[in-house]
This record gives sequence, C-alpha cells and structure tokens, in this order.
Amino acid sequence: MEDSEEDELLNLSLSVCSTSRERKKKGKTTRSRANNNNNNNNNSNNNSIIISPPMVMTMNNNSYEGYEGKIFRLLQMRDHMLRQDQHHHHQRRKGVVEDGNNGLSLIHLLLTTATAVDDNNNSNSNIGAALENLTDLYQTVSLTGDSVQRVVAYFADALTARLLTKKSPFYDMLMEEPTSEEEFLAFTDLYKVSPYYQFAHFTANQAILEAFEMEEERNSRSLHVIDFDVSYGFQWPCLIQSLSEKATNGNRISLRITGFGNNLKELQETESRLVSFSKGFCNNLVFEFQGLLRGSRVINLRKKKNETVAVNLVSYLKSLRSSSGSSSCFMMKISDTLGFVHSLSPSIVVLVKQEGSSRSVRRNFLSRFTESLHYFAAMFDSLDDCLPLESTERLRIEKKLLGKEIKSVLNYDMVDGDDDDDGGGVMMMDYNNYCTKYERMETLKARMEHHGFVGIKISSKSMIQAKLLLKMRTHYCPLFQIEEEGGGGGGGGFRISERDEGRAISLGWQNRFLLTVSAWQPLL
Repeated sequence: MEDSEEDELLNLSLSVCSTSRERKKKGKTTRSRANNNNNNNNNSNNNSIIISPPMVMTMNNNSYEGYEGKIFRLLQMRDHMLRQDQHHHHQRRKGVVEDGNNGLSLIHLLLTTATAVDDNNNSNSNIGAALENLTDLYQTVSLTGDSVQRVVAYFADALTARLLTKKSPFYDMLMEEPTSEEEFLAFTDLYKVSPYYQFAHFTANQAILEAFEMEEERNSRSLHVIDFDVSYGFQWPCLIQSLSEKATNGNRISLRITGFGNNLKELQETESRLVSFSKGFCNNLVFEFQGLLRGSRVINLRKKKNETVAVNLVSYLKSLRSSSGSSSCFMMKISDTLGFVHSLSPSIVVLVKQEGSSRSVRRNFLSRFTESLHYFAAMFDSLDDCLPLESTERLRIEKKLLGKEIKSVLNYDMVDGDDDDDGGGVMMMDYNNYCTKYERMETLKARMEHHGFVGIKISSKSMIQAKLLLKMRTHYCPLFQIEEEGGGGGGGGFRISERDEGRAISLGWQNRFLLTVSAWQPLL
C-alpha cells in the first residue's frame, strides 16, 4: 500500500473517532437504554442462523481449503453478536466501546481488515488475516451500541460478504435485501426524524418554484417536473401545496410530474399517493402524474408547448456509470443522461448529491472504502441526535437503509458472469466504469460544466428556509442540535452552508458535508 493511502487511512481513523470523543465530553452520547421488547417481532429478519459444520468455499481465484475452521468461527461470532443484540437490547454488552480510544482501535482494525480484503492485494496470507480480524470485530461490535460500534458492524458484514463472494452459501444471508415494505418503513422513519431528505426536497422544490414563477408570463402557468428517481414521491406534496396556494379561480395552475421508477407497483403506489394528496386542495390546481420505468425509451416522455420544464436529479447520478461497461436495465451512462437532459432545454436542473471529501481521483476498493466509512460514520453519529439508542426506528433505519447501502457500495462491482474454465461465475467490474458515489462539489461542478450546464445562484429564501427547517426540528426533538454558523468542527450538530458563491447549499454534520443541492441551466 502506498504512503498516501496509509496517510489517508490514518486520517480517517482519527476523524471518525474524534467525533465520538467530542460528543462524549459534552454528554451527548450518554443515553438511557430502557428495556425494549418490541424487537422480538423482528426475529425473522435478524439474519441470525444456526451455523452448520464447516464446508469448503472459494474466493475469486483463491481456495478457502484450510480456512474452514476460521470461517466457521467467524460466522459463529457474527451469529452470537446478533443474538445478543436481539435478546439483551436493554443491557450494555461486554465489550461495548465506551471511549474514543477503544473506538479508535475498532476503526484501525476495520481498516486493517479492508486492506487484507482488498482484491488488489489478495493472497492466501491475507485471507487468513482478514478472517481473524473479522472474527475479532464481531466479538466487539454491536447493532445497538454506540455509533462507532454500529457502523463498524455493518462494514464488517460488507467485508465478510466480499471475502466469501457470491459463490458462498452464506453470501445471500449477509447481503439479504429488505422487503419493499421494510425499506418503505425505514425511509419513512428517516424522513420524519432527520433533516436529511427534507433538506434536499425543500431546497430543490424552492428552486423549481422560483424557476416557474420567473416564467409565469410565458409558460401558461404550466409546470412539468421530470423526476429521474421518483421513489416514493415524498418530495412532491410540499410543491403541490405551494402551487395550490398560488392558484385562483381565474388563474389555474397545471402541474405534471413525469417520474421514473424501478417497478410498476412502486409507480402505481406513488401515483395514488400524490393524486390523493392533490385532491385535498382547491380544484384550481390541475395535477397529472406519468410514471415510466427506468430505461424507458425517451420517446415516451411527453412535453407540451410553453410549459416550464424542471429536471429533478435527487441522488440519481450515484447509480450511473461514467463510461462503458457491463450494462443493466437502468444504468444509463452519466454522459448519456446529462446529454438527454440538455436536449430537453429545461428551465432548471436541480441536482442533489451525497458529498465526498477525498481529493483523490483513485477509484480502487480502498479509496471507495475510506470515503464510504467517512460518510456513514457521520450518518450514524447524526442519528444519535435524532433518536435514542433504544429506538426501534433507529435500528430499522440503520439496518434496512444505511446497512443495505453500505453492503451495496462495497460489493457492487461483484456481478454474475459466464462460467469460465476455472469454474467462475463471479466477474469483477472495472471501478473506472462507475460514477464515484461521493463526489466533492468541485468535481461535480466540473462534470456539469463539461456537459454544457452553468450554475444558477440559489436564492436567499432557500437559505433561510433550510436554516428554518433545522430550527423547527430542534423545537420538538430534544436530542436534535444545530451547530451555530461559524462554529468549529468540534461543535457538533447539523449545519447549513452556502457554497460556490451562492450556487450551492450543503447540509453538514459537524465538519462533514452530507448533501449538496445545486441548480443548473443548459447553455443553448
């Protein structure tokens, strides 16, 4: 491993754990852990199994023969950790991390494990070291402990899955996807308790509303929003409400949302939800929803004359590839997507992106790992200000949303391939074929400008609205805290920052930017 990578890992280790130390100094992370028996109804979803006797497995081109005992011990310790979390949620487990120094040791062990698992360094000696390290991690981490323990637990699962590969009979257990109902509940929980999605949606909607108002004299009071990832449609009720307040008997407003989704059921439920909501307001707002499957032919996208067209890219680009590579039904290349958006000549393009901190252009596994750990450490830490440790909602958010995303981002490059002479079936994909999930704002800006877009200044009203959102949340959530503007990195809490000379607004946790909203127009 290069010296620069070693420095990056060391800085990450110190950064993640210093957060925990500062919070404990202020008493912010000392919460009462009341007995909670509601978790018993999650027995079928806790991924806890009875481990069978050892069996031979393979990893990439390396055999696990000779390591069956270590694999058996590893899976036993993971199973033990899950069972203790389930049955003793109200008690502090032995080994729980209580101070920053122990947290630092946990992070250091995790980083050492990631290096051993790294495909670029993989060898039989590294396999043994990785298995031993993961076993040690499972003896100490907990899904119901402090934020460091919890985030390390999910990263340990991701590394274990990557080490065993898809050919292992335990891979599917480790990578088990939540049901659509479970994911919806977790998304709803996060939406309610954290400003994360609300900040993105409210700020994006304000920019879209202002673009519509600027063109009212020539757009026939008609707004067409093209949402490339409509998901559950949670973003649009507040825009519907804002437009309905502007509509009058003599001046009706038309709102049409074209939303791309993963499946027909999700699109139908989203349409039903939004149509039902719009009917609760005055009849002066004409609402229409058109649902399209991701990957649908662009000819299916209907446009009307003179309407204001707004393109919504909220966390959409993270799923796209940056150049050619193995395809899937909804992985259009970034260049294709932005080229298509440019051809629509929209009045505004709103972009919401999860923000990275690394200046490195490397996209190897370790680079992706360290950037992801930075990001999710901040997310898990922020949840401690939104929900108490004993909360079943917090566990559901971390397990069904954040945990799923952690395992996905560390294993997305392992896809099914054709069997080869060596009995393959697992194909490694080129990291350079994919968009970096967490990008610095400067990188994103260069990408948009390269594709013919120019940044739009975000209004002061959007900034005021974002800060008001945080203040409103502190009013009814006693755990929730804001870092005052101008405060240092150790102050703790959420903060709003204006960036790029007013062309972007970011939501941050302590000294880490989480989400950045920016607005763009195509150069014609």
